[in-house]
Amino acid sequence: MMSSLLQKQNLTTEQLQLLASEMSKKQKSGGVAWLLWFFTGGIGGHRFYLGRIGTGVAMLLTLGGLGIWTLVDLFLMSGMIKSTNESIENEILSEIRLLSQAKANTEVAAGRE
Repeated sequence: MMSSLLQKQNLTTEQLQLLASEMSKKQKSGGVAWLLWFFTGGIGGHRFYLGRIGTGVAMLLTLGGLGIWTLVDLFLMSGMIKSTNESIENEILSEIRLLSQAKANTEVAAGRE
């Protein structure tokens, strides 16, 4: 989380707006994740939603470890949601960095001509 904060300090206002816009589109909702856990927890619906496909399939095949895994997820859900959203934010920050580097390279190349 701290590295994400440091990365955001160096962003322009335009880049911060882009980050906020992309996060609003891509981040996972805690409410949706909890509803999926409640209604489809036994078959791993919440894990599929959070991008944890492998463990989602394992829960699907074992019916949530016969309910035990589903109960354990009750305590793990908040951390899974936070972790997933931090990963999404880091991906977006990487894309913004790549875009700004490409823009800078284009400006430098245009200045040479």
